[in-house]
Amino acid sequence: MPAEGGIAIVGAGSWGTALAALLARHGQPARLWGRDREAVDALRDTRVNARYLPGVVLPEALVVTHVLEAALAGAGDVMLAVPSHAFGEIVTRVAAARPDLRDLAWATKGFEPGSGRFLDAVVADRLGRGSGRAVLSGPTFAGEVARGLPTAVTLAGSDAAHVQRLARRFHGPDFRVYTSDDLAGVQVGGAVKNVLAIAAGIADGLGLGANTRAALVTRGLAEIGRLGVALGGRPETFTGLAGLGDLMLTCTDDQSRNRRFGLALARGQAVAAAEAGVGQVVEGLRNTREVLSLAARAGVEMPIAEQVHRVLFQDVPPQEAVRALLARDLRSELE
Repeated sequence: MPAEGGIAIVGAGSWGTALAALLARHGQPARLWGRDREAVDALRDTRVNARYLPGVVLPEALVVTHVLEAALAGAGDVMLAVPSHAFGEIVTRVAAARPDLRDLAWATKGFEPGSGRFLDAVVADRLGRGSGRAVLSGPTFAGEVARGLPTAVTLAGSDAAHVQRLARRFHGPDFRVYTSDDLAGVQVGGAVKNVLAIAAGIADGLGLGANTRAALVTRGLAEIGRLGVALGGRPETFTGLAGLGDLMLTCTDDQSRNRRFGLALARGQAVAAAEAGVGQVVEGLRNTREVLSLAARAGVEMPIAEQVHRVLFQDVPPQEAVRALLARDLRSELE
């Protein structure tokens, strides 16, 4: 049964559009907001998000608008699906448009640019520490969700009632929702895996083989776990959907923007050209600095992420970064 008040999805990119379509299929009164009026008008008229989800026809029941206040008015729940660099601005706009809003969810994977803060801290700044804050994460490609292919995700939050209400909205025959209260761990998993997927793309682009990819995924998971536990997450979160599941997906399939970005770097493209070629936001590029800053403050070693940073921001050739990883001293696998 539809939950009272409907739900607003803020952000009409690929992921926001896919989530809104999913909710509409589930019989939820859903409204989708996008800031680009021309794109929103085209989406409303054609029922297709031609830029982000070509070929996917959206349910007629889905309401689409470029007016944020109209999307939010009367909504019982609000979920943001915007890039991490725009997250703070959009939360501020949402809070101003709905001063009565207590609970907020997001499907954004990343940290606050510059500060490296968790996105739930950004929400708490605007809505207060007593707010219900929840993040949807896990191994998800928007196109597959939009087409109704089977998917499983983690929904973690600070308020059990808020999490359960959202889980009931999203859960359905083709979308299984597992709940968690490990808000810190789920956020770390979703953000750091993007950085590691760039490394996987570079390795595959250099033709280093399946053995190397498996090693990168495995040691990358160790990096996520070390950082996540140091920042308050639980170890078991990183072997679940929001950790291992999401890392495997984004490191091994070319639907991943971050992996495709790494492949382009391996071909010798400059960072700006590689990002332009992807055609959408590459969150790993935008969050590498924040990941290493958090690791330094927590005293955590992240050698793969460090080499990605060298390639992105210190003009180190990908081949040299790989050699630097292989030249590291012997150590126990448990370190």
